Amino acid sequence: MILADKLILLRKKSGMSQEELAEKMNVSRQAVSKWEGAQSIPDLDKILQLSELYGVTTDYLLKDSVEAEEFVGKDAPESVRKVTLEEANEYLALRKTASVRIAFATFLCVLAVIPLIIMGGASELPEPPFSENFAGGVGTIIMLVIAAAAVGIFVFTRAQSEKYDFLEKEPFETEYGVTGVVKERQKEFRGKYVKFNVIGTCLCVLSPAALFAAAIKDNDFFSVVMLGVMLLVAGVGVTFLTIAGVRNAAMDKLLKTGEFSEERKAEKKKKSRIKGTISTIYWMIVTAAYLLWLFLDKNINSLSWVIFPVAGVLFPAVLGIISLAERKPQDKDKL
Repeated sequence: MILADKLILLRKKSGMSQEELAEKMNVSRQAVSKWEGAQSIPDLDKILQLSELYGVTTDYLLKDSVEAEEFVGKDAPESVRKVTLEEANEYLALRKTASVRIAFATFLCVLAVIPLIIMGGASELPEPPFSENFAGGVGTIIMLVIAAAAVGIFVFTRAQSEKYDFLEKEPFETEYGVTGVVKERQKEFRGKYVKFNVIGTCLCVLSPAALFAAAIKDNDFFSVVMLGVMLLVAGVGVTFLTIAGVRNAAMDKLLKTGEFSEERKAEKKKKSRIKGTISTIYWMIVTAAYLLWLFLDKNINSLSWVIFPVAGVLFPAVLGIISLAERKPQDKDKL
C-alpha cells in the first residue's frame, strides 16, 4: 500500500475532511489533495507531524511493504468517541432551550431578594402597613419559594443534558461534516450573540443609576425601592448575557475553540484555584461587614439585608476583573 492510500485510510478513520486535516497540518487543502492523489509527497516535517497526529510509526507511512498499521508504543491508541451530526444537532437544540431556562432561573435568584428588601423597607415607614416581624417572615418565605423554583429549574435543565457530559470529561472527535455545520450555525448566531452581550452589559452597567436616582429624593423607603429596581435591571441584563453565553459555549465545546480549546482547559484548571480563593475571601469580607453592622447598630432593621444583594450584583464584576488580570498579553491585545 502506497503512502497516498495510507493517508486516505487514516484520514477517513479519524473522521476528518481534507479541509480539517489541512487546518491541523497548517497547509492548504490542495496540498492534502495532492498527497492523497500521489501527486506529491509530504516533506519530512509533515511526515513526522502526520505520524504524531494519527499515532502511527513513520515506517508504516513510508514503507510500502508495511501493510498493517503500526501504532506508536506497544498498544494501539484508545478509541475516541465520535460525535455524529445527529448528536451535535440534538445537543445544540438542548442547549438552546437550556439557555432560556438557565437565564430565567438566574433571574429568579436575583428577583428572590427584592420582596424581602421592599417589605423590610415598608415596615420602617412612619405608618407601616405591617410589622417588622411580619415583613421579615413573609419576605423570607417568598425568597425561599422563588429560590427553590430556581434550583428546580437548574436541576431539571442539568438532568436533560447529562448524557452529553462526556464533551467536557472525555476526549472526543466529530464525524465528517459536523465541524462545518457547527461553524455555520455559530456564524449565523454571531449577530444575535453580539447584540445580547451589548444589551446585557449596558443594563448591568446602568443598573446602579437607580441608587443615584434615590439620592434625589430624601426618603428611605424610596431608596429601598430603587435598590429593588437596580437588582431588577441587573437581573434582566444577566438574562441576556446568560442566553448568549450558554448557546455560544455549546458551539465552542463541539468545535473545541475559545474556552474549550485544549490550551484553555489547562489554563482554567490553574485559574479556577485562584478564583476559588478570591471568591472565598470576598464572601468572608461581605459576611464580616454584615456582622459588624449588626454589632454597631443596636436597633438594626431590615436594611442590613442590603449588603448581600449588593455584594451579589458586584460579585460578577469582581470575577471579571480577575479574568482580565489573568489574560495573557496577546489576549489583551485583541481587546
